[in-house]
Amino acid sequence: MSMRIERHADTYAESVTEFLEQPHRQRRRATEQPLLDLFTRHTEAVVATYDPPGIRRAGDSLVFAHLYAPVFEHTAAAAPRPLAVNRVLAALIAAEVEFRGPLRLSRTQNRLLAEAYERLGPPLTQAGLPAHAALAYRRAGTLYRIDEDTDAEDRCGLALARARRAAQPVGWKRVCGWFPDLICGYGYRPFRMLWFVVVQLVIFTVAVLLRSDQSVAVTVFQVLMNYLNPLGIGDTEQLRVGGRAILVIESYLGAVTMSVFFALLVRRWFRL
Repeated sequence: MSMRIERHADTYAESVTEFLEQPHRQRRRATEQPLLDLFTRHTEAVVATYDPPGIRRAGDSLVFAHLYAPVFEHTAAAAPRPLAVNRVLAALIAAEVEFRGPLRLSRTQNRLLAEAYERLGPPLTQAGLPAHAALAYRRAGTLYRIDEDTDAEDRCGLALARARRAAQPVGWKRVCGWFPDLICGYGYRPFRMLWFVVVQLVIFTVAVLLRSDQSVAVTVFQVLMNYLNPLGIGDTEQLRVGGRAILVIESYLGAVTMSVFFALLVRRWFRL
């Protein structure tokens, strides 16, 4: 079975190499979906003839652990060299065969397979196959959920979102994808939004100071209070033209930001 997987990986690697050898702009306009469809056919060809060695194995080991070993050594190295594409693809096909095969995996095997999928992500991304990396991270997240490891599941969820962004064929979508990653890590790092709140408060404080005749301390107090509780007309009499408009923008932006922050926080704490 290992030899069969390696032969399918070598054949599939030829199609992948043709895709990667395209000019950069042409490859960016294309997608990896046709390759993933071909990958599925190769995987199904192996799964259809997969005969597991037995229900019980010593130490709950994985059947194709030797095919994952090069990937593990690559990710553990301090200065890893690029791994051959066919070796990475062979490990990915092997993982899919174990994941989709008829053998029911134990909890230990689920954990080992999840780690194998997660470690396949970086080499696939480095090889220029972010959509394949997204597949690996999605499988890893599923297996970590079965193992009830929420931290690892969130880690794979963040890596999955980043891989999907890198796989976008449209340039402006990849650029726009940086914003939610920077602000809150696609929802998996909600406390990052506190830095975004601080940046907003600094910007609005400077903007209001330029349109205010009050002392700095009073202006700072108004900006801080307006972010959470909009001020009234009587509280803004000392502002020149445009000052009230700035505070209105701040109050709406503060309401949206804090609502998103608490929603992400509740989701993370209570796993909603």
